[in-house]
Amino acid sequence: MNIDTFGKKPPAQAGAKQAPDPLQCALHLCVRKSRSNIKCLADEPKSAPWAVDGNYFSHPEGFFEIGNWTSSFFTGMALLAWRETEDEYFLRHVLRLAPAYHDKAFVAKFQSHHDAGFLYSLYSIALYKLTGDQQHREVGLAAAEALYQRFNPKCGFIRAWGRLGTDEQENMAIIDCMMNLPLLYWASDESGDKKYREAAIRQADHTLKLFIRPDDSVFHAYRFDLKTGQPSGGDNYCGRSLDSHWARGTGWAIYGFALSYRHTGDTRYLDASLRLARKFNQELNGDAIPVWDFKLPAGEPPLRDTSAAAIVVCGYQELEKLGAADALITRTKTSLLRHLCTDRYLNFDERCPGILREGQVSSDGPGSAQNAYTSWGDYYLMEALDRELHGGETWW
Repeated sequence: MNIDTFGKKPPAQAGAKQAPDPLQCALHLCVRKSRSNIKCLADEPKSAPWAVDGNYFSHPEGFFEIGNWTSSFFTGMALLAWRETEDEYFLRHVLRLAPAYHDKAFVAKFQSHHDAGFLYSLYSIALYKLTGDQQHREVGLAAAEALYQRFNPKCGFIRAWGRLGTDEQENMAIIDCMMNLPLLYWASDESGDKKYREAAIRQADHTLKLFIRPDDSVFHAYRFDLKTGQPSGGDNYCGRSLDSHWARGTGWAIYGFALSYRHTGDTRYLDASLRLARKFNQELNGDAIPVWDFKLPAGEPPLRDTSAAAIVVCGYQELEKLGAADALITRTKTSLLRHLCTDRYLNFDERCPGILREGQVSSDGPGSAQNAYTSWGDYYLMEALDRELHGGETWW
């Protein structure tokens, strides 16, 4: 055999049909389902977070209710679809939600949770960057200020949950907050006010120091002594147990630390993202999709979490863009994304709002799990596909 042709595919025969690219098919699926989903959300604004049967819009939680951190995964997907297709339909329905987002930032002011970043990076910040409309800038800055009000300067952390003015969960931060920090970095750059950046850096520093264990697994949550300002210990609300290793939490941290490095240039954050990525790859242990927690007790069902896989792919793409990804990170990214874009995990039924099967959600409080479609899994899959196929910019 000629060594120059060994391992190469033979040239396609004239007229032969090329197999469709599964990634392109998956992106087209995301665009199609975004068309109906964004109209449903605009018709009745709500959280629509997850659903076992994929019908997100049967979930009763409203847009202004305490637990809503998820509405913007639909607006983010619609704006990706607008950028992909240039079809004004998507923008028109996203803009129908502007009054609700305005009131949530200026009136409600995030009295109950820290997820202004998830909500406004994929709405007001994205719209401002795409259209240049100043009203979205002002709403985004109001959301950043509301998030800043949850910052505890004595302890140096951003309070995750609980209404301001109450003692409910007032001493706790969680790993998910790493994805809210880009809103604060943006607000400092946009307004010139350094307080937002300083709060973001202190939260990132505490996460780096406290949440990452010596073996590079992560705590979901951490608590502080509000009188002394000192950390008091780890906690858990999403993983299997206090000392376990929640896969999606690792995804938030990988992507979040890479983004903090992008915004600050602090190499400690890049090093943390790479260490967590290598730990994730080690724990993946050849599996196509991660189990929802890497420290499940023996005999417990190894439920998978496709949403964790999608988030990690986005984090690995960020590491690639930063020029920091090694060959294993790139290979794992490609493998995860290819497996997500298969019939096992994608639902092509246009009647079902959900796209990505087998995301993990709690079934009965902390330590429990069940599989469901998740709005965040769908969004991060679409972001990953847009970036992989078109090099699309993100809004984080």
